[in-house]
Amino acid sequence: QVQLVESGGGLVQPGGSLRLSCAASASIASYAAMRWYRQAPGKGRELVATITGGGLPNYADSVKGRFAISRDNAKNTVYLQMNSLKPEDSAVYYCYALISLFTGNGFWGQGTQVTVSA
Repeated sequence: QVQLVESGGGLVQPGGSLRLSCAASASIASYAAMRWYRQAPGKGRELVATITGGGLPNYADSVKGRFAISRDNAKNTVYLQMNSLKPEDSAVYYCYALISLFTGNGFWGQGTQVTVSA
């Protein structure tokens, strides 16, 4: 079982940027995909971005053109670069290692808080 540790969250003003990191305790190269989710208070968990094992990214419509997901297999780390942040981006952001596309099973990190406020 892999351990995932997110970092890089914090308080930022609207229009600002943050880069989240997700460090894995073991190799992520064999996972089907790595994902970032977020959950705002009183709302369900939302899929924000996915990067496949082959490096292909996919984004929720709400973050397209503003967020970029990347991975460094040598460092067992996944990143989420967040630009032009809006108050509605405020949430706890979670990293997820997807083991199988067929089952949807995987591992979660503990989350990191992002707050966008003036």
